[in-house]
Amino acid sequence: MESNPDGDLGVPLVFKFLSGFYTQPLTLEIYIALAITILLLFASAIVSGAEVAFFSLGKQNIKELKGSKQSRDQLLLSLLNMPRTLLATILIANNLFNVGIVVTTYFIISSVFVFDDPWAQFGVEVVFVTFLLVVFGEVVPKILANYRKLEFAHFSAPVLGILRKTFDPLSRALVRSTQVIENRLAKKQGAHFVTREEIDHAIELARDESTTEEEIDILKGIVKFGDITVKQIMRSRVDLVAIDRESSFDEVLRIVRESGYSRFPVYENDLDHIIGFLYAKDLLGYLNKDASFDWVSLLRPSFFVPESKKIEELLREFQRKRIHMAVVVDEYGGTSGIVTLEDIMEEIIGEIEDEYDVEEAGFYEKIDENTFIFEGKTLINDFCRVMGIDSHLFDEIKGDSDSLAGLLLELFQRMPEEGESVRYNKYRFEVLDVSERRIEKVKITVIDDGHESQ
Repeated sequence: MESNPDGDLGVPLVFKFLSGFYTQPLTLEIYIALAITILLLFASAIVSGAEVAFFSLGKQNIKELKGSKQSRDQLLLSLLNMPRTLLATILIANNLFNVGIVVTTYFIISSVFVFDDPWAQFGVEVVFVTFLLVVFGEVVPKILANYRKLEFAHFSAPVLGILRKTFDPLSRALVRSTQVIENRLAKKQGAHFVTREEIDHAIELARDESTTEEEIDILKGIVKFGDITVKQIMRSRVDLVAIDRESSFDEVLRIVRESGYSRFPVYENDLDHIIGFLYAKDLLGYLNKDASFDWVSLLRPSFFVPESKKIEELLREFQRKRIHMAVVVDEYGGTSGIVTLEDIMEEIIGEIEDEYDVEEAGFYEKIDENTFIFEGKTLINDFCRVMGIDSHLFDEIKGDSDSLAGLLLELFQRMPEEGESVRYNKYRFEVLDVSERRIEKVKITVIDDGHESQ
């Protein structure tokens, strides 16, 4: 390797460039400014790395800290308990340190180097200060903090504790101002920044070749789970298999055998006065009893919930009380229907079928890809799940209705006759069977775009 003509082998080009402008001797003031710069740069590195270290601690790290009695762990937890104040302290301190670095480096450069062109001096100052702040004040400490989160958090906690007390008035003012702005933005944009439709779309985009339709349906079911009310999934009172408390034991056994259900609401006088639930398994030890056996003594307490209750809350209550069924009551205290644990789980994982569900599974019939026949009593929520459409599609027109029959009454504004049809959105509803007061069967046709209903 050839040396340069001046014989300064290995001297970086930037120092050769600056040496051409060096004219002033190093004074005590310059040494002090240099020491302050190094100190401020070290402080800036600590708070920059602390931002990454503190806000990337996992649940397991925090759990370990809560179980520790050491003072440094308690200090770290006290800082984490006020995350907004901690972040404000870090930002204020970091900006002050960086401003200090800019001032001291400007003093050093302007004192040591003399430039004929002021723009050349400005360029050198910008490049030098940016290099210091980015490399030593941001990149290096944040990389280190990312790899050693807990260690860096412990190291920086005493410094941040002092800074929090020092900048407490400024931190509080900054936190309050940001909360005001945040509240105003929340009022303008609404409480929900992401709609369920956007989440459903994101789920569709995230699917790959290995993702099954069942997995997609489960994810979408979880998303909408918190919005569903008991009224949307309950079994209506007209479809209940209930037992009169005045029934003989032989009559009770007959109902249990013929229905195939495992739990039955028991009423006194009428369905608006349910007094408890009868579990079929509780009868196993008394099958040899005669018709006079007091089976009412086997009843379990009934549990009542309003129609408006969210199924997410009901699921937690089922888990806490260890029960599987509840009576749904309307605003007047009358029985609207019943809801079971199975009904709730079906909203997430889809239809649950067993050997007794053969008849129930026939609440709809698929004719082809675009044509279906549903029973009129089918809940709108179940209809939407089968069709794969958003359950909120009919919110504007369904009123207080929860079944397909009720939806059609809202669309027709009267009791339709057999053979009549009506279209809403891209769905055509044709009444196939009508009794005196009920729509029994409905034919639904999905109309392709550009295809007019007949």
